[in-house]
Amino acid sequence: MPSYLFLRPDSRNWHVRFRYPDRVVEKSLGTPDRKRAEILALPHIAHHKETLLAAKPRIESAWRYEYEPGTLHDGPNGERIAASESELKFYGHDGKLLRTTPNGAPAFQIVNLQQRFGIPVPVPIELIPDNSEARPTLQIKTDDDRLLETYIKHRKITGYNEREAREVWMLFKTLTNNKPLKNCDRDDGRKLVAHFEEQGLKSATVEKKIAWLNAAVNLAIKEGRLKFNPFASIVPRVRDKTRRLPLADADIKTIKRNLARLDKADQLLVRLLTSTGMRLSEAFEIDGEEKERGVRYVVVGRKTEQSTRRVPLPAAVLAFLPTIKGPLFDRIKNKDPSDAASKRLNRFLDDCGITDPRKVVHSLRHRAQDRLRAAGCPEDVRWSILGHEEETVAAGYGEGFPVTLLRKWIDKIGF
Repeated sequence: MPSYLFLRPDSRNWHVRFRYPDRVVEKSLGTPDRKRAEILALPHIAHHKETLLAAKPRIESAWRYEYEPGTLHDGPNGERIAASESELKFYGHDGKLLRTTPNGAPAFQIVNLQQRFGIPVPVPIELIPDNSEARPTLQIKTDDDRLLETYIKHRKITGYNEREAREVWMLFKTLTNNKPLKNCDRDDGRKLVAHFEEQGLKSATVEKKIAWLNAAVNLAIKEGRLKFNPFASIVPRVRDKTRRLPLADADIKTIKRNLARLDKADQLLVRLLTSTGMRLSEAFEIDGEEKERGVRYVVVGRKTEQSTRRVPLPAAVLAFLPTIKGPLFDRIKNKDPSDAASKRLNRFLDDCGITDPRKVVHSLRHRAQDRLRAAGCPEDVRWSILGHEEETVAAGYGEGFPVTLLRKWIDKIGF
């Protein structure tokens, strides 16, 4: 509920806001009472969720025509075929009707792929009959499909990342008409790049999406199952990344004034991100804590070797943190909780009046870097606190600086 309700600065009544891919809908609930507003918002929320559900990709039944209705064709035996909406009529050379058959057969198709893949038309699904009746299936898995499965299991990829990898693979198969990977070259891989660029995605985002297939093929090459990677070095290096700005002291004051608008979990999340500079995804990795010489710390950055590190819990959050004995933040099954939190907290910044598109939740990380630099924190200590952005030789040696030393510097960030 807190993600839907908000108060306008110029109104005493609660409003409800819904974000759709192409628009934002806001409506006053006509009451200053929060509990009453929650009740009044329920039917609007239900309608919103129904609308989103209806727009999700799904399988629908359809009729697949053998010949386009209203057309004439020459048959394989010299007959003429007249196609209508429901049937095909076969005529001989003398114009006599030879036979009539249905024009096509029942089929299934995936619809609503425009938003996720940019595919404006339904994608047909092949039918495989069993002993009773035809049923839909996403075709028999090929050797190439198994390569992706091997990679997903090898790397233990789950949730949002697994879905994204499978979706990009399905898109590549669609764009190349199921061309086998062993016959693909970089021009085939660039079809993915062109598709994503047409959607307006930045080069870094394109590279991230294609990275799943790039890594899967690299694994297959190491195992001797393929010899060439059509996804290697296919995304052009361009400077189209939006430059993020750190949040200023005035922005932090604004966040503090409005922090009560968030639920308790998101309040803690904001405090933690602000005072540590950790990545949003790293906060959702926290599932326990340890101590070194009396200093509480957590281990984050498990995605890559260079980002794995020990982060002391700063004074700005200690008062709000009981002993961590499990996941610190809820992880929604089969979803990307950090992505959902990013959208939620960026909406919060907008509602607070921090509307510069260059200032987002990730700007807290830039702020932390600036605060440490201004305090005179040595560069190697900064990266031990924040995690290396690029792989370095030094990043892989030992456990790094003592937690007691890191705690001294991380408290310079503050909230």
